[in-house]
Amino acid sequence: LRKVILQQAVIHADETPVTIMRMDDKDKKPKKGYVWAYATTQYNPVQAVIYDFQDSRSGQHAEEFLKGWQGYLVCDDYSGYKARFKSVDVIEVGCMAHARRKFFDLHANGTSQIAGQALQTIGLLYDIERETQELSAEDRQAIRQDKSRRIADALHGWMLAQRSQVTSSSAIAKALDYSLKRWQALTRFIDDGRLPIDNNWIENQMRPIAIGRKNWLFAGSLLAGQRAADIMSLIQSAKLNGHDPHAYLRDVLRRLPTHKASQISELLPHR
Repeated sequence: LRKVILQQAVIHADETPVTIMRMDDKDKKPKKGYVWAYATTQYNPVQAVIYDFQDSRSGQHAEEFLKGWQGYLVCDDYSGYKARFKSVDVIEVGCMAHARRKFFDLHANGTSQIAGQALQTIGLLYDIERETQELSAEDRQAIRQDKSRRIADALHGWMLAQRSQVTSSSAIAKALDYSLKRWQALTRFIDDGRLPIDNNWIENQMRPIAIGRKNWLFAGSLLAGQRAADIMSLIQSAKLNGHDPHAYLRDVLRRLPTHKASQISELLPHR
């Protein structure tokens, strides 16, 4: 499954903390582990997600998982991914939803009129995304070039003008700087119909982990967390392909004893 994901030109990436509590530890103190997730996009005919359980949030884990891969990496602005962008083979695709949240928080607090204006314009970009969701990559790109480009250019000019009028220490300045410093990555989706506008797709794939944390609370060890991640990768990938996970796993387990190892990929959820 990992090999299949690394064959794709566009990959989502995200990470979330999970507690590791080893009962044989003398100090009995919890440690923080992380589930890293990598997935194909919602536009891809191959639907798959991999959960990679590690003992830290070090960017080295993403570096190792993506080693040798070339393409577009959709992610937030976490520094752990930045090492990959030093290579010309990996191109950053920013998350417009993260940029939007900076303004949404200020608007919700009623502390900035500028934030409300930014939300309205960003909302126009999302309106176009909803209209083009079912189209081909080529048609989506054409509409984005025609409509989204004009909106994005106007938004960029407006942000620059607003930024020149506010103090650097203000909350709205920080929200504006977040977008302005990442503008090329945030608007890269306009030039390629295969690219998503944000990283929400992978965040949705993180929900089972978030729900699980409330139920099973922790992983008993690093190895236990890795085993769980492997199982959850198959379960969530099965769901993405419209399968009942129990029926899928039952069928695979019945086939495994007599299935040729050289043809194991036939049993993957998208197959």
